[in-house]
Amino acid sequence: MGYLWLVIVILGVVGVVLYTRQQSGKSLPFSAQPQALPSLDRTVFTLEVGDIVQHLGTDWVVEGKLVYDDQGYSWLEYLLQDGARRQWLSVEEDDVVEVALLEVTTSLEVGTNPPPQITFADETYRQKGAGTAKMTRTGSTLNRNAERCQYFDYLGPDNKILSIENWGGDIEVSVGQKIHPSILTLLPGDGRRIYGA
Repeated sequence: MGYLWLVIVILGVVGVVLYTRQQSGKSLPFSAQPQALPSLDRTVFTLEVGDIVQHLGTDWVVEGKLVYDDQGYSWLEYLLQDGARRQWLSVEEDDVVEVALLEVTTSLEVGTNPPPQITFADETYRQKGAGTAKMTRTGSTLNRNAERCQYFDYLGPDNKILSIENWGGDIEVSVGQKIHPSILTLLPGDGRRIYGA
């Protein structure tokens, strides 16, 4: 009987000490402070390296992310990869969210000062914007390594687009199509690239 009272007294003392420490804001020695978990929700604006973008039956891995900034107006491009195939997912918001998938082409030769209208693959593209943007990078961005990029954006028929970018003298031409973001399925990854170091 005396042993039972001793256990009750010890438990009571421990309880009072723990309660007092908790009320005074001191952390308990055996309890970890709760930490916020990263969000598992993804949008076209919050994709990270290692995430998966599902489109028309293909699982594309986000290998890199570029943030363009032209005097306060910014947009994103993600480098997506599936095996040896690569494409860019372009995301911008100017009144409405515009999303496009583009692939680099070597079938169009342009100079450093592209014309206001270009014919490519028997279709006419008209320039809708141009400027110079500063860059912020995460992960792989291939040859897009200059601190600034001069860009020329063109719009063709049926929401087709053509982009010309001058990366410190290295001209890159990409062609693609605007798509509705709802046709993409976005899945969180583990934060690591799959292709390359």
